[in-house]
Amino acid sequence: MKLTIVSRSGGLFEGEVTDVVVPAYNGEMGILPKRSPILAVLNPGVVRFTTPDGKKLRANTGLGLLTVDNDEIMVVVGEGSFDSEVAAE
Repeated sequence: MKLTIVSRSGGLFEGEVTDVVVPAYNGEMGILPKRSPILAVLNPGVVRFTTPDGKKLRANTGLGLLTVDNDEIMVVVGEGSFDSEVAAE
């Protein structure tokens, strides 16, 4: 899957991922390959995702929107910052 995270100040992340968890309006939403198309409102929180090489990364985000279509995930937020690798959970 391809994930793109952008904010008003620019791009935060763009690349291939194996899974994504976003802070959707009604709670956390997990996204895996072959997900049906969706449009969702995002609350401020943390977008967590895993790269194909197993790195667990995250981005802190403000209010925004999420679209998923054909394994392309777009997260558009007003504000955000990219964190480094997260310790194994």
